[in-house]
Amino acid sequence: MSVAVFLVALMISVPVALVLGITAIWYIYESGNVVLYDSFAQKMFGGLENYGLLAIPLFMLTGELMNEGGMTRRLVALARVFVGGFRGGLAYINLLANMFMAAIIGSATAQIAVMSRAMVPAMKEEGYDEGFAAATTAAGGLLAPVIPPSMMFVIFGVLAQVPIGEMFIAGIIPGLLLALSFALVITLIGWSQQFPRGEWMTAKEAMQALLGALPALLVPVAIIGGILFGIATPTESAAIASLIAFLVGWLFYRDLNPRKLGEMFTRTAANASMILFMIAAASVFGWVIIYEELPQKLAGLITAITSDPFVFLLIVNLVLLFVGMVIDGIAAIILITPILLPIATGHYDISPYQFGVVACLNLVLGLLTPPVGIGLYIASSMSGASPGAILRSLWPFLIAVALVLVLLSYLPALSTMLL
Repeated sequence: MSVAVFLVALMISVPVALVLGITAIWYIYESGNVVLYDSFAQKMFGGLENYGLLAIPLFMLTGELMNEGGMTRRLVALARVFVGGFRGGLAYINLLANMFMAAIIGSATAQIAVMSRAMVPAMKEEGYDEGFAAATTAAGGLLAPVIPPSMMFVIFGVLAQVPIGEMFIAGIIPGLLLALSFALVITLIGWSQQFPRGEWMTAKEAMQALLGALPALLVPVAIIGGILFGIATPTESAAIASLIAFLVGWLFYRDLNPRKLGEMFTRTAANASMILFMIAAASVFGWVIIYEELPQKLAGLITAITSDPFVFLLIVNLVLLFVGMVIDGIAAIILITPILLPIATGHYDISPYQFGVVACLNLVLGLLTPPVGIGLYIASSMSGASPGAILRSLWPFLIAVALVLVLLSYLPALSTMLL
């Protein structure tokens, strides 16, 4: 009956956090062990007693400060220095700027919104198809959950009880691999459609762009460098990055008005609270999973099909692809981690880092695939292109992601060699 309550609540679009809580309450009622009600609130609060979760609102705040501080357009100018002169230069600039932003924002939806406003109008002015411009920007947003820092990696690290810093490091090579695959897609489409040739900056313009972007680059350097060299934890790196973003935007670029800090804090608190509430609800939902022995039952079913770790990950990829189509990626990672991770690590000896990278990248694909496809609609509303036009130009990027997922599933070293 608890399973029926869970599925019905999901189908009628009840918020996922409430679905998890309601299912747990119903399970306690069914079991007759009503004494568990006394520890319900304590269990929810216990799910939030993790130092690493502080990184979520801090990374969100850093993204807000970057946008208000005028750093986005300076990073776009920096990308133009390196790739602006190639055929289809603006498409490459879009991709490279998305890589820079992925090392700061950590949220695919936020990145798609920011970069759609910055890049799509410029690409349309130079003669690019509106659908392709929006599709390139939306695909670039998929880098955010893989290139560190990533909010999905923070949440997975907390749920899987693995160091968040190491989870970030595990995403570096997969993130670069994904970016290279997108660059190859742009190159092939550029050859077939004869994209306009870009213009290289003069030496003076390139130097101005480099110097102008250097302060903004302090933010990703503080985040990734602090974690890689063991100087700071991910949470401490996020706090340092938000301080740098504020000081650079206010004192150096002078685009950030301190009077807007209240609005930014409010937006950050509202967005972070939704994620944290889901994590708290997932803690009590864990009761249902534990008492129903769901991982053990599912493990018995899957191991009867295959004993090959690669085949298992392919099955997981197919399942998660459908899950990601109907449930938000963050909500989905909260749902599936307690169920599938024990099977992956216990029965197939798969590294939690490899599983986390594959699962997070797979689930974020749902942002760009119907029927929900929230990222698709964000790109559409910000660019003016119809969702259908974007999807028609997006499919080569989605194929590239699928191939990268297969490669990451087959070669665990891609996720673990830097650890």
